[in-house]
Amino acid sequence: MLVWTAKSRIAYLGLTPIAPPAPDAPPADCMVVIPARNEEDVIERAVSSLPHDTVIVVDDGSTDATADRARKAGAGVLPAPDLPRNTYGKSNACIAGARPLRCKWVLFADADTWFEPKFLEAAVALGEAANLTFLSIYLQPDAATTLGKLMVPYAFSLFFSGTSPRGDPEAAFNGQCVLARRETYEFLGGHAAVYTSQIEDMKLAALADRHRLTYALARTDCGHVELRPWKDFVRNARRFMIVNPRIGLQILAAALTWSAWLPVLVWLLIHREWIWATAFFFLPALLLRIWYPSWKLALGAPLGIYAMLPLLWRGLTAAFSGRPLDWKGREI
Repeated sequence: MLVWTAKSRIAYLGLTPIAPPAPDAPPADCMVVIPARNEEDVIERAVSSLPHDTVIVVDDGSTDATADRARKAGAGVLPAPDLPRNTYGKSNACIAGARPLRCKWVLFADADTWFEPKFLEAAVALGEAANLTFLSIYLQPDAATTLGKLMVPYAFSLFFSGTSPRGDPEAAFNGQCVLARRETYEFLGGHAAVYTSQIEDMKLAALADRHRLTYALARTDCGHVELRPWKDFVRNARRFMIVNPRIGLQILAAALTWSAWLPVLVWLLIHREWIWATAFFFLPALLLRIWYPSWKLALGAPLGIYAMLPLLWRGLTAAFSGRPLDWKGREI
């Protein structure tokens, strides 16, 4: 697990490798809260990947078999309370899941995540060692389709062109998987303090920063998240343009710069600049290889570049027009 420091409060972390716990390490004093709305296809995988009797799934008004499948996988299931006006379902569900807990740590995870053995112990060990309030964990991204596998790494490269975990950890704080010290989380007001915001994850980091508490961001290959480009990327593009236009514009500028690849390549071919055209053909793979797990996928990066443009455009126009997006049967 690699860790980015929050501001300068954890001087020794930087990009320090964090070793996994010993095989005989005791169970972590941690419970997991998974807010879920219409996630019947993935909820069993998430629950069964975590230690038995550690998971509470909060059913946020699902109209499918999410609750039944979560129980079948071994989770306790709670219904989310009615959604107050001008609030968002995820935070509302997280409040309900965390309220009855008395453990030392709470992991908030999305339903489309899943984890390797001992992930929970490793995350808690890191939180204890660094005396953290929050730890936002970037999981290994995955996609179900070939086009998705080409788009997801490129999307991450765009995201990190707009924000820096070291320079601006608040903006990079990701809510897909967040470990929270329960006592401090409750002191800050928890998700109840941020549930009128679309960026509850960034707001939690801002609360910690305002109270001079320590938080951090980590990256690991011991946990996974399934990204659905056609939904997730449009929503995130709209979110950044609304709440942090600087990041949104930087991401858009990077995407437009990359989209110049094909016109330049065509121009070189028309002018029979064969050596330059060959070099330019491989340029995306060479520069984006760090984001892709194999050269085979990296060579297909241009497909991700151009498939991403309509998604960014849809998110951009939704942000500037004020048009809401449909998200699992709710407008956001």
